[in-house]
Amino acid sequence: MGPPVISVRCPACGGPVTVLPSPSPPTQWFPCPHCHAPVPVVLPRDPPPLYSWEVIPGLYPYLPTPRVPRWRASRAAAGALVSVAIIAAVLAGTLGYYAVAATVPASFSVSGTITLQPSGGSNPYAAIGALVVATDEAGHNYSTSSGIDGAFVLNHLPTGGIAVNVSFPGFAPETVDIFLSSVYSAGSSELDVTLVAGNVSNGTLGSVTPFVNLETFVAAIGGGVVLLGLVAAIAGAAAILTLRSDRPALGVVGGGAGLFAPLALVFLDLGDPFPILLVASALVAAIGGFALGIRAIEMGMIDAAPD
Repeated sequence: MGPPVISVRCPACGGPVTVLPSPSPPTQWFPCPHCHAPVPVVLPRDPPPLYSWEVIPGLYPYLPTPRVPRWRASRAAAGALVSVAIIAAVLAGTLGYYAVAATVPASFSVSGTITLQPSGGSNPYAAIGALVVATDEAGHNYSTSSGIDGAFVLNHLPTGGIAVNVSFPGFAPETVDIFLSSVYSAGSSELDVTLVAGNVSNGTLGSVTPFVNLETFVAAIGGGVVLLGLVAAIAGAAAILTLRSDRPALGVVGGGAGLFAPLALVFLDLGDPFPILLVASALVAAIGGFALGIRAIEMGMIDAAPD
């Protein structure tokens, strides 16, 4: 006759656990149907105990109660998810501040050097008197000429995308798109332009920034705010639910959301304007990966536990 059905209570959640153990070994572990924590079950013994410490339990001190596996891991995962939520929320708020600051009107200067590359492979030389025309998003033009060393300076340029056109007689013109703002500027200094021999039909277009105007820049930041906000919300919800129900799948979802943070900034081309935020998002990904890893291991341990 096999061992009888045994009813115990889970040491983790206190829920009732009814199991049908195997004849051996004397001590067996079963997963709790409520919180999935492993529950130890000791088989009844026959004949009855023969030793004094078995008959009189209080005669000798008990051994320390074994800690339930996964208790520390679940708390560590919840703490990691909380960290992911906090850092992602801070990054989203910082990007929101940058979006507002970028729209503040300001005045900027653009400087650079123009050189001419004649045909026949001759050495390039400084362009004296090359015409430089900057056009802002409103269609206003700002012009100047290069000096004897080919250097030029354009002053009083507004916030936003600027198209800088450089031309010189006998050479193909070149237009370079730059971006100016109080939080991120690309091409405002050291704008080196080399014109090759040709005519207007051989003109070239170039860009030093993925943001051609202020609208695309603010839209990219807004997308980053939304995505990081979603990461913070998912990780925060997963942390709360993990503390209450200890379901490993929730930690996997929250950790995966943290891994998405740097990808969002790179996809929206915000890594170059805000490299510090990209580094911070990499920290979010590392912490999220930690939470995902330990919870995934726990899921594997639960799946491998005996029924």
